Amino acid sequence: MDGPAPGGRPPAARRGLTPAARTALAASAAFALLTLWVILAAPGPLPFDTGPHAWSLAHRPPAALDVALAVTATGTGVWPYALVVLAGLYAGRTTRERIAAAAGLALCLALGQGVRRALMELVARPRPPAADWATHAADWSFPSGHATTGALTAGLLLAALALHGPLGPAGTAGAALTVLWGAAVGLTRVYLGVHWPSDVLGGWLLATAWLAGALLVHRSYRRGPAAGTPDPSGGSGPDRP
Repeated sequence: MDGPAPGGRPPAARRGLTPAARTALAASAAFALLTLWVILAAPGPLPFDTGPHAWSLAHRPPAALDVALAVTATGTGVWPYALVVLAGLYAGRTTRERIAAAAGLALCLALGQGVRRALMELVARPRPPAADWATHAADWSFPSGHATTGALTAGLLLAALALHGPLGPAGTAGAALTVLWGAAVGLTRVYLGVHWPSDVLGGWLLATAWLAGALLVHRSYRRGPAAGTPDPSGGSGPDRP
């Protein structure tokens, strides 16, 4: 076991930022820069928005539209909350753990949604022209609500899989499908013409920053208020992942 660092600092203080902290900082910085760019370019699209938007308008066969509408419907309303609650119930091993996990995941999603809504009102970016829409849409455009919700939900489902235990072949396949679903929800918003690609990118960056921050809070809680505080599941807090 490592001894204390010079000056009395614990070993953890010498290791620098954790991957979760680096991810949170990088995603937050990227989101802030993208948001500033969107504000400065308002009310028009960014340079990389117009190409994918035009492609979507030119490639809308009925079957593809039906698939896009079905996928996009799963990224809003009760579906994301139902998914994370079920995932929380799956993650726990006891009744208490299941309830705590389900409540924690649902709370994380709800708070992330609240932040997204506040940012959407603050930026107040107009959507693409209504004539280009293939589905109904409301509120402002940046960041995309569906993209944020899909990415948040996918990340929380992955967290539940990790909490349950090591991933076997079925778990790995489920994780891959979860990531694909989360990405597809965001992409359908561009395909259906109700969001610019930068709206979706903003939603993904916001969700990444939020999830990484939530992971930091979770790990801090598990470690306890002081270095070396015993973890409820055994072992020393700072040494746990």
